[in-house]
Amino acid sequence: MSHRETTLPYWQLSGFYFFWAAVIGALMPYWGLYLRHQGHDDAAIGSLMAILMGTQLIAPYIWGYLADRAGQRMRFVRLGAWLSLGCFLGVFVDGSTGWMMLVLLGFGFFWNAMGPQFEALTLGYLRGRPDGYSRIRLWGSIGFIVTVMALGALLDITGIAYLPWFIIALLALVVLASYSVSDDATRVQQRPPAGSFVAILRRPEVLIFFLTCFLMQASQGPYNTFFSIHLANHGYSGTAIGLLWSLGTTAEVGVFLLMHRLLGRCALPSILLASLLLTALRWWLIGSYADQPGIMLLAQSLHGATYGAFHAAAIELVRRYFSDGHAGQGQALYGGVAIGLGNAVGALYSGALWQALGPTQTFWCGAIIALLAAILCRQGIRATQDPQAANPAPHSLPPLIGRLNDPQP
Repeated sequence: MSHRETTLPYWQLSGFYFFWAAVIGALMPYWGLYLRHQGHDDAAIGSLMAILMGTQLIAPYIWGYLADRAGQRMRFVRLGAWLSLGCFLGVFVDGSTGWMMLVLLGFGFFWNAMGPQFEALTLGYLRGRPDGYSRIRLWGSIGFIVTVMALGALLDITGIAYLPWFIIALLALVVLASYSVSDDATRVQQRPPAGSFVAILRRPEVLIFFLTCFLMQASQGPYNTFFSIHLANHGYSGTAIGLLWSLGTTAEVGVFLLMHRLLGRCALPSILLASLLLTALRWWLIGSYADQPGIMLLAQSLHGATYGAFHAAAIELVRRYFSDGHAGQGQALYGGVAIGLGNAVGALYSGALWQALGPTQTFWCGAIIALLAAILCRQGIRATQDPQAANPAPHSLPPLIGRLNDPQP
């Protein structure tokens, strides 16, 4: 193998993740505040955020197909970066809800298409070095934390109206960072698929898993869409809002760094169930005690368990279920249906309930959805532990619950 193939562009990959996550750090906490400043009501804000998140349903599939055929992932990452920047410039043209929907539809389509392609490229470089992924991906979390904290302080000085200019600057840095990485990652021949993808998907434990993940993401709708607005309504400054967001991501980083030990000691279903119960508690705390900073600090510290642990366990389950030549489709399904559709539905119902019932009840609704997911997960545990349940075929996939106590695949 040549030196070119074995050299890992650590800082180039890490730099792209840093600026890519920095854009998310500017959008997630503050975009809802900007939309409210522009005069959009709560229902419109929920719809606009749903469009931004909903593009994740189709964009990765289309761009993944094109990139696979062309064999040049970074070419499509760069194209996506340029088009995302171009679409986002549309926010300066008109501030109406209809126009903003078009802008976010275009921006979201190209933006959400980039991430999976860069992930695939990074894993290609890390072939034979899987332990290096966390060290590279960590810089994405750092980029998010730095941006959230710095931007919160800056917006206290400049005002929220300047947010699009900061996002434009960060998108330009993403474009520049994309040119530091090449398509040198070598290809490997995929193993032929074993069995039917549809047959795997129709397994009851797999359906339970995806439905659980969908409900988990949907429960986060009030948080992803209105958390910053909720805090601002209770008198928190932009700096304080940024600190609370960054605390959640810091807790997430800590969980990711320790997750390899947790996966070795705990059954994956147990991790999912614990995460869901803590998620319900977190949404209840945020909805009921937003006026108490100490409780908000506690709630944000739970982000490591409610997102970090759940996501890491879910990714590992997808890998185990779809390990025989269907890995790409399995990950795309998880990203599109569980995350994309779940977040879009969450944004829509939270926008409607925020206006009709109020903030507290909307967060309670998120808590109830998380509890429903926990009940579904628990019922899955009982079903697969039932001695009367049919045993799987010798070479079939492991069931979601009960048979994954062995941490090894």
